[in-house]
Amino acid sequence: MTDYHDLAARIRALTHGETDEVALMATLACEIHHASGRFDWTGFYRVTGPEMLKIGPYQGGHGCLTIPFSRGVCGAAARTGAVQLVPDVDAFPGHIACASTTRSELVIPVTGAGGRLIGVLDIDSDQPDAFTQRDAAALQEILDDVFGQL
Repeated sequence: MTDYHDLAARIRALTHGETDEVALMATLACEIHHASGRFDWTGFYRVTGPEMLKIGPYQGGHGCLTIPFSRGVCGAAARTGAVQLVPDVDAFPGHIACASTTRSELVIPVTGAGGRLIGVLDIDSDQPDAFTQRDAAALQEILDDVFGQL
């Protein structure tokens, strides 16, 4: 089981005072990725234009370079502003298979001050049904703590 209390404390210490979004994303991607063996790919997709996400810092194999808001799990999270907890990616309409090994996915919108959408945190697993509401809630809290004032 992932120790989110310890992860949050470590991230808080590493990111204290940092305001650069890319530096923060790189640090979080690394720390979150190594927090659990379930996390096969961990990274950010940044909002870079109208209705468009572009890959940001990540850990794991290659990812898709761009994702429109209209496609895939990441696009759904960006478009709706809602966490996407997908136990079986093959059952998700319009899933984009950036990696053939992905079985389940958790995508959380990342917002800054005033609710500005910065991007999404995308975590893939090579295990089916790898994520829980506890994962989503704990990671959302970490993201809000780090990016909420930017």
